Amino acid sequence: MTNSPTILVFDSGLGGLTVLREVVAARPDAHYVYVADDAFFPYGHHSEDEIIARVVPLMGELIRTHDPDLVVIACNTASTLVLSHLRAAYSLPFVGTVPAIKPACAQSKTRRVSVLGTKGTVKREYTKALIRDFAQGCEVTLVGSPELASLAERALGGNPISDGDILVELTPCFVGNPQDAGARTDTVVLACTHYPLLLERLKTLAPWRVDWIDPAPAIARRVSDLLGTRIGGVAQSGAKMIFTSNRVHGLGAMLTPFFGGRVPA
Repeated sequence: MTNSPTILVFDSGLGGLTVLREVVAARPDAHYVYVADDAFFPYGHHSEDEIIARVVPLMGELIRTHDPDLVVIACNTASTLVLSHLRAAYSLPFVGTVPAIKPACAQSKTRRVSVLGTKGTVKREYTKALIRDFAQGCEVTLVGSPELASLAERALGGNPISDGDILVELTPCFVGNPQDAGARTDTVVLACTHYPLLLERLKTLAPWRVDWIDPAPAIARRVSDLLGTRIGGVAQSGAKMIFTSNRVHGLGAMLTPFFGGRVPA
């Protein structure tokens, strides 16, 4: 491996930037290629077979073009569906993003946890298996949001979104007696990488305080472990933003913080 490994971060849209931000912080020595499959966004509007048929060959093209040392699938929907297919097809390491049900249930004091994800993620057998294996006696509420990922993309692009639109998606996560802190939801899993883009709004609008579980820091630790010990210093270049629709992103200033201060090409 070279002193400056190349990491490819893949998502259906811009939500994976929340994962990219943590990975860059953990491995500032790496070069980064971020791919937003906006030509197929949102994945929730497609069948499971369509997503698999889309992502597996597309990833082959991206690997041939960019020759990454490691790929992060910064998308719960793609990870729960396609990760096993990608690992079977390609020899390089893949790090996925799956609902953080195990740590959420381990830390919940009231034993009431909600999983806020896309409709596809929460209905998937993979997610249900995580609950069976790791709920540890918790009552887990699955909340499938049809619009929150799109709202997050709009907000990131500088477009106003109303509190009411967010509350429609958020309110079902809050279960139990609002007046009894020991008998209500105390932990919400953010099971879509878009949702941390709205985290401050979610905290403000929540009817009571909860712990919000974002898997990005754990993903960054896993990436760093797989890459091994840092050899080079902080990379000053090597940041690329690609949309599969081939549109010019025009988002340089907004994207720079996610790339650790580098302006993506």
